[in-house]
Amino acid sequence: MINHKIYSRDATYLSKAIKQGDYTSTYLVTQFIEHIKHVNPAVNAVVEDRFHNALREAERADQQIAENKEIGPLHGVPISVKESYDVQGMKTTGGLLHRQDLMVKKDADVITRLKEAGAIILGKTNTPTLCFCQETDNKLYGKTNNPWDLACTAGGSSGGEGALLSVGGAAVGVGSDIGGSIRFPAHFNGVIGFKPGRNQVSDAGHFPTVTNSLQHRMLGIGPMGKSVRDMRLLYSIMSGSKQSEQNIEPFNIDVITPDGDNPLDASGQQLMKQIQHHLGESFLTTFATPPFWDSSAQLWQEIMSIDGAASIKKEAFPSDRLSPWKAYIQESITHKTNHHTYLSWALIGAQLFKPSMKRQMDIAHILREGDQQLDSYFNNRILISPVYHRGAPEHGTVYKEIFSIKKSFRKYMPFTAYANVWGLPALVVPVGQDEAGMPIAIQLMSKNGNEDALFKLGEIIEKAWGGYERCNHYDKEIVIK
Repeated sequence: MINHKIYSRDATYLSKAIKQGDYTSTYLVTQFIEHIKHVNPAVNAVVEDRFHNALREAERADQQIAENKEIGPLHGVPISVKESYDVQGMKTTGGLLHRQDLMVKKDADVITRLKEAGAIILGKTNTPTLCFCQETDNKLYGKTNNPWDLACTAGGSSGGEGALLSVGGAAVGVGSDIGGSIRFPAHFNGVIGFKPGRNQVSDAGHFPTVTNSLQHRMLGIGPMGKSVRDMRLLYSIMSGSKQSEQNIEPFNIDVITPDGDNPLDASGQQLMKQIQHHLGESFLTTFATPPFWDSSAQLWQEIMSIDGAASIKKEAFPSDRLSPWKAYIQESITHKTNHHTYLSWALIGAQLFKPSMKRQMDIAHILREGDQQLDSYFNNRILISPVYHRGAPEHGTVYKEIFSIKKSFRKYMPFTAYANVWGLPALVVPVGQDEAGMPIAIQLMSKNGNEDALFKLGEIIEKAWGGYERCNHYDKEIVIK
């Protein structure tokens, strides 16, 4: 019979249980496979599975345990990975129809590290086309739904990961984040997520490739899951380094001012006040607006629009004579083109916001100046902010808010864009639900080198507010044959 408790367990727990002989890897992998088969028709999170290979790997993992062979920290643990990562023998499509038969022969760097640690990959999860939107939908695999309410967005671009982990479809997962792509799905689906700081984890084998240096500093390759301790474990494996031990007692905690110009809904405002009050009992905690906060969304949009997103356009339209404008109009009318309106409109926006060479030089100067200032600002300091101004809305709402011609990204993107522009590590921790019963979370940010402090404070918040709660809407007893 299905053991529903397993689906709420994190990778740290399951790894220990395998090593102690409480469960075999084969048993766990079988349980998770059956669970995915049951929930995936509703949420559409897993777009390609490797169930057969996963079971064979689980059997080998069990044999290694029986032979007392040296094992890694994720030995026999079933995980999921974002579709954008190369996994040997699987597809990396970016949601593009013309890449649907493309198989890769080499693992991405982070996949190699996870396999060496003993992880067993169950399958790959859905993304928006070329990861170029904060909502997960594409012409090849379709739309991913939020498990808490199927009419609502799972976020993006790691939306498939967020949705699958929300229902407990894997012990832990892997996402990527250049514009909130780990943090939006973590917030909307009620899971833990960690975007590392710039240049901390290799992005080799991630598609699409990010080659521009200003864009590359914004990219974070990181884990998603059910506990802060898993984020610490996975980050250590993925980065290949252990975080330095830190004492967080001297840290100042800045909490983003909950009212004023911030577009938070009532529950979000109240939440930030509660967090500031609670943490104020143990830390020097104040409401504050950090340096460069107001300009971060504009900088993010301009950096993402460098060269008018020519590389993304080339991947999406390799031999198509349609321009993004024509593709957008035709898709809006016929719904029969190869390109979702999300992608076409985002490409149009990239062309409109493309910075001049002079502006690019100005941006580079601002970033150099800001890096120095923020390195000092985040010395013994952690910033707490919302992830978005509300819980997960209906499909299409986030896209309209961020990609509006009214430039409303300036209003809604600072919460997430700040960590991308300045290359900061950011940890997302669920803290409850909004009035509609949808998960809501907060994020903790600091600078490279302060990861241990982020994880320690994250564990304090996780304990106080409950952290991850699995969505069990789809549970039922079924017999595993």
